[in-house]
Amino acid sequence: MRNQPKYNFFKNTSYALKGLRDLVKNESSFKIELLLFFVLLPLIFFIETTLSNKLLMFISLMLMLIAEAANSAIERVVDLVTLEHHEMAGRAKDVGSTVVFLSISLFVVVWGSIIFDTFL
Repeated sequence: MRNQPKYNFFKNTSYALKGLRDLVKNESSFKIELLLFFVLLPLIFFIETTLSNKLLMFISLMLMLIAEAANSAIERVVDLVTLEHHEMAGRAKDVGSTVVFLSISLFVVVWGSIIFDTFL
């Protein structure tokens, strides 16, 4: 049995917000993607497309932030375990970067195809 406190919605939410503040404060890639999120989010409301397309656009934007947060978590855990160069540590960090790359690729494809279909 795990030694874990009972679930508390408000306490867990405070942990999540603490993590978000830490990402905004310390991760430059997350800051860039968060800026992109806030710049592009209003465009979703102004583009004349279906609700499904708008949801896809929103989800692809959110996925970039989620992927960057997961990548940052992987990098921090790896750095906690070892600061020395280790092949497996490097591979773990590379996989985290791949998650971010794939999410950005998905974002480009979704937004590009919807904008192309809407305006051209």
